[in-house]
Amino acid sequence: MIKKLLSLCFLLFITFISFSQEAYYNGIEFLNLSGTPLKTALATRITTTHTTLLSYTPGVWEASKTTDLNPSNTGQVILIYGWEDGNDTDITNDKFRDKSLQDNGSNGNYVWNREHVYSKSLGNPNLGTSGPGADAHHLRPADRSRNTERSNLPFAEGSGNSTKVNSGTAWYPGDEWKGDVARMMMYMYVRYGDVCLPTVVGVGNSGSTPDAMIDLFLKWNVEDPVSDLEKGRNTFHANTSNTYAQGNRNPFIDNPYLATRIWGGDDAQDLWGIFVSGDSDAPTTPTDVVASNQTTTTIDLSWTASTDNVAVTGYNIYFDGSLKTQTNTISTQITNLTPGTSYAIEIEAKDQYNNKSAKSTAINSATTTDTTAPSIPTNLVGANISGTGFKLSWTASTDDTAVTGYDIFVDGNLTISTTNLNQTITGLTISTTYAITLLAKDASNNKSAQSSAINITTTDGVSNGVTELFFSEYVEPNGGNNKALEIMNASTSIISLSGYSIKKQTNGSGAWGDELLLDSGTVKNVNSNEVFVIINGASDANDLLDNADLLASGSPLNFNGNDAVGLFKDGVLLDQIGVFDNSSDYAKNITLRRKSTIVFPNTTFDLNEWDAYPENTFDGIGNHTTTLAVNDFDFASFKMYPNPVSATTLFFTIDKEATVKIYNVLGELVKSKTISNSNNKINIANLVKGIYLVKVKTENSFITKKIIKL
Repeated sequence: MIKKLLSLCFLLFITFISFSQEAYYNGIEFLNLSGTPLKTALATRITTTHTTLLSYTPGVWEASKTTDLNPSNTGQVILIYGWEDGNDTDITNDKFRDKSLQDNGSNGNYVWNREHVYSKSLGNPNLGTSGPGADAHHLRPADRSRNTERSNLPFAEGSGNSTKVNSGTAWYPGDEWKGDVARMMMYMYVRYGDVCLPTVVGVGNSGSTPDAMIDLFLKWNVEDPVSDLEKGRNTFHANTSNTYAQGNRNPFIDNPYLATRIWGGDDAQDLWGIFVSGDSDAPTTPTDVVASNQTTTTIDLSWTASTDNVAVTGYNIYFDGSLKTQTNTISTQITNLTPGTSYAIEIEAKDQYNNKSAKSTAINSATTTDTTAPSIPTNLVGANISGTGFKLSWTASTDDTAVTGYDIFVDGNLTISTTNLNQTITGLTISTTYAITLLAKDASNNKSAQSSAINITTTDGVSNGVTELFFSEYVEPNGGNNKALEIMNASTSIISLSGYSIKKQTNGSGAWGDELLLDSGTVKNVNSNEVFVIINGASDANDLLDNADLLASGSPLNFNGNDAVGLFKDGVLLDQIGVFDNSSDYAKNITLRRKSTIVFPNTTFDLNEWDAYPENTFDGIGNHTTTLAVNDFDFASFKMYPNPVSATTLFFTIDKEATVKIYNVLGELVKSKTISNSNNKINIANLVKGIYLVKVKTENSFITKKIIKL
């Protein structure tokens, strides 16, 4: 089997890798740490040294062109999941690809793209294309078609080359790549915690580990040793003098045995040689294990310390035969247990060379039974009311154990259950008043009383249910003052700017401040399906200046990538970009554009609602597309064809008369016509090649589509 080789540009560094490791990990006492404490120490180190957050474009592209070079041909990159040198007729199994053929949409099938080895959609939340979604330690060049075949399938055991396994429900990365995958998944878990759980991205068992790590990745880490390619990638990203280096390392590439120290399993490579010793003496067995202070979900444990010929470094705690947690103390509290459940508890001691004692004599202890119901939900609010539905939100209930969900009742009938603090109710009748209540419940099915009812009346169906403005675009450039915010009116009515304002929280601390009133300029209203653009007064980009409705000097239009920005109405927060009380760079050197399916504000920032674009992208300002229809029935049979269109005529299938308006990417109206079932075409011969927005409006509904003129 051909093992991965190191890019030529890294060969000079290999001799010095051990020294860079020592410097990078200085201060971590590896021989005295194992289990969760070691995991925490590594998490702190790789997070604090992650000083450069790469952009997905061009950052990851450019980094990959250096870190993943083919040492035999530096004009090529090495493709993960590939195994063949290009001599057969199947390009999808190639191991190498011309590095210039990155997937920019114009090179056909023979291209490579950036494989999210931890699939974006498996993250909680979706990893997107910033933060964890742009972390180069798990982004690798891959053949586009092979990457598409992998899709978001979790990894599972297999053999040979990369392929689908488990009847097509999982993906085996190949014998040559499984170790790389395992170490990348370990890094992502330690770096991002519950956002990137191994139990979600891999098919395996976590019963023998103290957390969500699974046996599959531990096994692969042992079976497929670290390659020179992996070492070279680590060396590049640790050196911040490299333009596209992150500043941090993957510890499990530097020493795979660190995974053994944290999660157990068979011994992996000890590349540092510090864990190998002639000591084979195990510690004595822990004694006098005592369980106390039992609650519905916790049990306190204590025991007499073990002894060892060198030193005891920690203890493994087992519940019902499975490893529950690890500690380096002789007392701990076990949390997240099930109410009213008895457990058999055992403890074993270990030393710095991973010698383990026999397990202590099992003791039995039980959590208490949960009989207390949660508190009654309060502050029910109905918003975004339309003819057939609305969004309900409320204040969280409390419980002595944990609230696990809510039941929502419409006119006394249980309609839907949810674990969230808001829920969209659909399928209602126009111009009808409904009584809404809800109750809270816990894991033992204790239920609160129903809340006080609120009455919500649906609209007459003419309105699309949108009543408030929301952020539609955010521009934070790489240096300079070309900063902008775009606000959208997706309702069917004109909205006055009176009472609306923008505020900012600086560097993730303090209160909302630096209020900017949106009606302080000459523009006082935002028309239906139009945007309102605010830019920094010192901007010099023509795209921003040409579309500006309000210029503002200083704060809040001097926001940076770690400042939360809020849209307020009469002092009440409506919409938010960024996370309040969080100083991380959520949107540094980037343009964020709200997805067309989002038409309501959201006080909880969710990157899944946004598309990310490279720094200094200004060409979308002044125009925004939404796909909300007032009444889906009007467009049940709607079709627009062909698309893309190279001919001179665009055809429509529609069951009633409608007005069609076509806009170019600058938001300029270039074509308008009334169509019907019998008059269903528009001549577009005079339109130049490019992308256009087509807005189709009937008496009560509208829909927006994109077309491409070839």
